[in-house]
Amino acid sequence: MDANLIDQTCRKTPNYNLCVSSLKSDPRSESADVRGLALVMVDVVKGKATAALNRINVLLKKSPKDDSLKDCANTYDTILQDDVKVANEAITLGDPKFAEESMNDAGGEAEDCENDFKGGSPLTQLNKDVTNVADVAAAIVRILL
Repeated sequence: MDANLIDQTCRKTPNYNLCVSSLKSDPRSESADVRGLALVMVDVVKGKATAALNRINVLLKKSPKDDSLKDCANTYDTILQDDVKVANEAITLGDPKFAEESMNDAGGEAEDCENDFKGGSPLTQLNKDVTNVADVAAAIVRILL
């Protein structure tokens, strides 16, 4: 593992510790260049967003009429179907500008989900997790610009 590349890359992100732990938890980081690290981080966003959507779907079974949960389900569908997909394609095709925008969008959408709840979101930690990893992913992609 090129711990030095991970260290250098993560120092350019808003959350060094989260960046290092996320990248080191994926074996693909061992042989990755910065582009590869960006792809790994987008997958981390995908994993966190999937966990949030799964939680939302469990909560919707208990409260099917909850508009805030419905809005968040749509938000996380957008993160997974659009933002993560666009980011992966853009990084793979060598057009990081779109990947950075998509990761910034994903973080903003998770914040929007949190703000949909008027006092007391059941998703606060999940939304923070998605926002934080999306911010790190966007910062790694920015290195490729």
